[in-house]
Amino acid sequence: MHYSTANSSPGARAGYWKDIISNAYFPLDLKYRDEDRFNGGLDYWSMGSVSLSRIQCDAILYKRHERQIVTEREKSFLVTIPDLADIRFAQDGREVSCAPGGFVLERGDAPYEFSHPGANLLWVFKVPAAALRARVGPPERLSAMSFDATKGVGAYFVDAVRTSARRIAEMDSAAHEVVGQHLIDLLCLAIQGDERVLSSNLSSVRSAHLFRAEQFIRGQLNKQELLPQDIADACGISLRYLQRLFTDSGRSICEWIREQRLLMCDEELRKKNSQLTISEIAYNWGFSDQSQFSKHYRAYFSRSPSEARLQYRQQTFC
Repeated sequence: MHYSTANSSPGARAGYWKDIISNAYFPLDLKYRDEDRFNGGLDYWSMGSVSLSRIQCDAILYKRHERQIVTEREKSFLVTIPDLADIRFAQDGREVSCAPGGFVLERGDAPYEFSHPGANLLWVFKVPAAALRARVGPPERLSAMSFDATKGVGAYFVDAVRTSARRIAEMDSAAHEVVGQHLIDLLCLAIQGDERVLSSNLSSVRSAHLFRAEQFIRGQLNKQELLPQDIADACGISLRYLQRLFTDSGRSICEWIREQRLLMCDEELRKKNSQLTISEIAYNWGFSDQSQFSKHYRAYFSRSPSEARLQYRQQTFC
């Protein structure tokens, strides 16, 4: 989909652009440097549970307020990649400036300010918070962080974003979902490669052990017999130490494993072209009993798996 203020009269451009931005991401307030002369264009591609967009526009300030969040049910993150000039982002008491060659993460479920003082070209990747949580842990700690995209996986992720935009029209909807999942995986690999992701209230050594255990568990979630002792052995630590790492973080290791399985099941339910039954999805991610899976899913997401699948498949971009 392509949208441009060139289709609107000067007096209607501000309202038109606000509607387009709010529909593509979530409700925002906008402030223009020159409202009557503002120009902007947005290209939008849907990739299953994620979306990719390319924005080229004049100087602007976006504000996300608490009143715009209270009705939001779906938590999401925006990953913004500047192509022409620096961007400024402030959230949760932190402020960051990101230049071309980097990308910044923005929480959609908390107030923020985002701006660029002149014309800019941005790539914006919108991803459900649950998809990040299932791969890198609590994504809230990542907001207002700028990541390097000049080399390694970060650069590969940004290259893949640009390539996807050029080729997505040549693919069918099933391929769109695969490409979207590929971009999520690359994003998370880039995030995991940043040493700051290990930082927490724990000591650096304990934080590293916890991160290693979480990564091992995520790679073994499809196994029904995922025992704490096996996790401890794989990470080279004692079972007691492993259990303490998780309880100090607010939950038992078994509770954390169940949460990760639920998050991966939810991600599969988001795929509009998935042919798997709910029972197959539950089994593939380590649940041996569908009734127990449905019970835990409802307790965590406040809806049944079948209700969630129906809602995801009805979601459209307006």
